[in-house]
Amino acid sequence: MDTAVTRRTATITGWLMIVTFVSSIPAFFFFYAPVREHPAYITGAGPDPTASVALGALLELILIVANVATAVVPYALFKRHSPTLALSYVAARLLECIFIAVGILSLLTFVLLRQEGAATDNPALGHLFVALYDRAFLLGPGIFAGLANGIILGALMYRSGLVPRGLALLGLIGGPLVVLSGIAVMVGLADRGGALQGLATIPEFLWELSFGIYLITKGFRESPARAGVVAKDGQ
Repeated sequence: MDTAVTRRTATITGWLMIVTFVSSIPAFFFFYAPVREHPAYITGAGPDPTASVALGALLELILIVANVATAVVPYALFKRHSPTLALSYVAARLLECIFIAVGILSLLTFVLLRQEGAATDNPALGHLFVALYDRAFLLGPGIFAGLANGIILGALMYRSGLVPRGLALLGLIGGPLVVLSGIAVMVGLADRGGALQGLATIPEFLWELSFGIYLITKGFRESPARAGVVAKDGQ
């Protein structure tokens, strides 16, 4: 893969990482927040959340495309350094997106039930679909995101040297913290959205954001291992 192609791949991948931030954060914290935090929206007593949920779902559809693309676009480059980790990254990203899609479907179904009055007649149905979204989010953007972007991508970057290894260490630290905190919430050892989960997310957040910015501004580095092979072949 020549230098121009590698640089273009890095730039596209970096911007795709930024898109995952731009699409996921508003969806979770703004457009889905009314449904997640106010039971009156579920029973029908509160304002109609249809527009808010629809915008959140649209952003998360963009998120799904960007998530998959972050693994597919650089796949040919990553495969040269570790076919196993490159394929594992694609697989983990796909699993993450499956759970995101489940979350989208659950909230869109909730909105439909509310529009038809079923949520008012049986509030438990509304709570069920919101709870399904909550668990899907825990597994997808929670546990599987930590596995994909933190552990697998971090290991691939550390092993290949395509980004500074000090930067890749953020992923190797942040990924396990996100996974473990997600598991702790899942088994009831920590509160969802509590201080433990919030603190555990910080290294992963910094890693993903720094990774995207680095690729946009610097591109992938020449791998020390590949550079050694090229030098040896040229002798």
